[in-house]
Amino acid sequence: MPLLGRRIRKTTLVVHLVSAGTWIGIDVLVAVLVAVGWWSDDRQRRATAYQALGWFVVWPMFTTAMVCLATGLLLGLGTKWGLLRYWWVAVKLVLNLVLSTLILVALRPGMPDVVRHGQDLAAGVPSDVDVSFLFFPPAVSLVALTLATVLAVFKPWGRIGGRLSYRRGAVRGEDGRRSSGPLEPREN
Repeated sequence: MPLLGRRIRKTTLVVHLVSAGTWIGIDVLVAVLVAVGWWSDDRQRRATAYQALGWFVVWPMFTTAMVCLATGLLLGLGTKWGLLRYWWVAVKLVLNLVLSTLILVALRPGMPDVVRHGQDLAAGVPSDVDVSFLFFPPAVSLVALTLATVLAVFKPWGRIGGRLSYRRGAVRGEDGRRSSGPLEPREN
């Protein structure tokens, strides 16, 4: 029996979907800024892209990740799906926790250097900052968030710890009447 009322569940689901969509949008923006920073012919445009990455990406992305996590937890705890009842929910939870942690431990610490690289570019001075790591955050995050979306739609793999039981299949005999057939596995 779901713990959340229909209205609260639907509102929470909408907030969850919007936050997930926003997170994907921020990752697309990060990918665009990284591409501009790497390949633009205009030095000032490249400098602005790197500075924008360093100043404005981490906290909106992390905030969105936390909203997505909180609403996902609420939906898991308050609906029939549970947090650790179905594989697809558990995998989505792990993906969110891993990506949220990566924002703080892998992405955030490098952002002051990314800003400095952008400032060096703007000033026309050589920069010793390596920004090659910037390819990975949007690539990894977009793949993981796309996987989470696919899992939410298709809900694969069944229950965690589900066991097989057997049911007798109905088979039609030569006379067209139903009779007991062979045992067929089914998931509980």
